[in-house]
Amino acid sequence: MLFHPFEIAISGFSGTGKTTLAAAIVNRLSKRFTVGYYKHGCHRFDIDREGKDSHTLKQAGAGTVMISDPEKKAVIAGTGNRQVSERMVFLDCDLLLVEGLKELPLPKLLMVDRERKILDLLAAGIIPQPVALVLTGPETEPPLNSCNLPVFHRDDIDTITAFIESFLAAKVSETPLSGLILAGGRSRRMGTDKALLSYHGKNQILHTAALLKEHCREVFLSCRSDQEATYASFGLPVITDRYLETGPAGGLLSAQHHHPQDAWLAVACDMPFLNGALLGELLENRMPLRFATAFRHAGSGKFEPLSACYEPKSRTALLAGHAEGNHSLQALLEGRRIGEITLSDSRAISNINDPESMQKALREFRPSCGENRP
Repeated sequence: MLFHPFEIAISGFSGTGKTTLAAAIVNRLSKRFTVGYYKHGCHRFDIDREGKDSHTLKQAGAGTVMISDPEKKAVIAGTGNRQVSERMVFLDCDLLLVEGLKELPLPKLLMVDRERKILDLLAAGIIPQPVALVLTGPETEPPLNSCNLPVFHRDDIDTITAFIESFLAAKVSETPLSGLILAGGRSRRMGTDKALLSYHGKNQILHTAALLKEHCREVFLSCRSDQEATYASFGLPVITDRYLETGPAGGLLSAQHHHPQDAWLAVACDMPFLNGALLGELLENRMPLRFATAFRHAGSGKFEPLSACYEPKSRTALLAGHAEGNHSLQALLEGRRIGEITLSDSRAISNINDPESMQKALREFRPSCGENRP
């Protein structure tokens, strides 16, 4: 990854129609996705001009200048090593289309000029990671089977767009999905460890783990370091908090530190009404190009952060919030582009936090749980 987790370039010599093709593809993709566009030019360019305030301040010595109006903003800066900031700019986009940069290691559609000179560079190993060739000559031009790459014609926009979508879908399928049980709370209102309560014949750790195992390659248990010895006996890999006193966000960040390439289906340990069908609905509607997918409560309008799927790129946003002292998963869901599912019945993801609520829940489960009968 250079600029974005889901990036693809259109590369080739000048005059092969890269910009025209890029515009047509963006036009189609933008109907379903938020698309970023990175243009690399070999020549100097100006987005400012003499006489404007921003130009005056840049000439006066300002290292970075930002100009904004109610609809847009622009940043004028030098080059230097700005890769991290460039990634942050594009992070809210679902995907990124890059124009140019044929020598850099990112997947690319390679525009084949009519003289096919670009193929000499490809054969010499100068152009890395081509995923397809795009012909720019007459439609009767013979295919280039010797390259063992898909071949399209520049004018076949729909087919090229479909190829890009399938390419990104394949990349999504490579992302492991892990389960995370958030059990690091102190259970102050309950007065006893909520994770060890039993509503279904086994404690909430084991019950929740069984639900997550239906959907995830592996299930981890997030907890404080002083809980590790107790929880280790349940046979789940334990991830102790690296980010102290930061709530569930710290548990998720700790898991992301150990497995940064994973998506995480994160669930609180105190949701005894949670069921496999609801988790299946969440994943069926998952939008993996966004930061997360979460349920929105129909009544309050708020997102449910403790039964949600967090994508790998959410880590960058969470770390940025952590640096500013914001440790709220709710803030992440409210402030970033996510997939949302309206939840008409919030009972399934209700938290049981106090003894009165626990007793009420036990009475509801009693008919189906022999061990709770008098």
